Amino acid sequence: MLDQLTRTITPDLITQAQTYFEYREMVKQLVLENKTTGPNQSEAYLEYTRMAAQRMHRWDKTAKVSPEMEELILGIPPQIWLVITEAWCGDAAQTIPYMNKLAEVNPKIQLRLVLRDENPELMEQYLTNGARSIPKLIALSPGLKKEYFTWGPKPQFLLDRQRAYKLDPQGLSSKEFTEGTHLWYARDKNQSLEKELMDLIKEAFIL
Repeated sequence: MLDQLTRTITPDLITQAQTYFEYREMVKQLVLENKTTGPNQSEAYLEYTRMAAQRMHRWDKTAKVSPEMEELILGIPPQIWLVITEAWCGDAAQTIPYMNKLAEVNPKIQLRLVLRDENPELMEQYLTNGARSIPKLIALSPGLKKEYFTWGPKPQFLLDRQRAYKLDPQGLSSKEFTEGTHLWYARDKNQSLEKELMDLIKEAFIL
């Protein structure tokens, strides 16, 4: 894995990757221009992007880090959090703002974002059940020699819910299912994401 890592995650990739602020500004500009990232510029994806921008704006204002998580984050060593994403991705809009809140707690965390469709080789290394699902968070040592942990593309509850829906939709349309997903995010308030990241961090650093 380390050999593959050094081939696809290079210092140049990290340098060229966007900060969270740059990513947010890019998405805002895309909305103004009625565009999105990636090859699919359909009206549906443009609407997904508009919704994603609204959700990120809301979470930027309301996402909270618990005192327990704040204490944990302050105790970890320097690292790079590389996130694979796209502007239209609903799950990314719901989770990346919270990752940014964690990075704001500890300046030793360097949060950087890259686009999935511009980095196919990287995405191929981080498939979820064979799918190019995003967002994908990859926590790396500053020298890019070690991968501490990965997370994504969504909290386990939603992965299980999605699997069950594919087996038996139970009369729910795709639109209704998606609306249920975003309602869950709104009610969960990043608590599941926080718990999952907390467990991964504790395991990675034996804290």
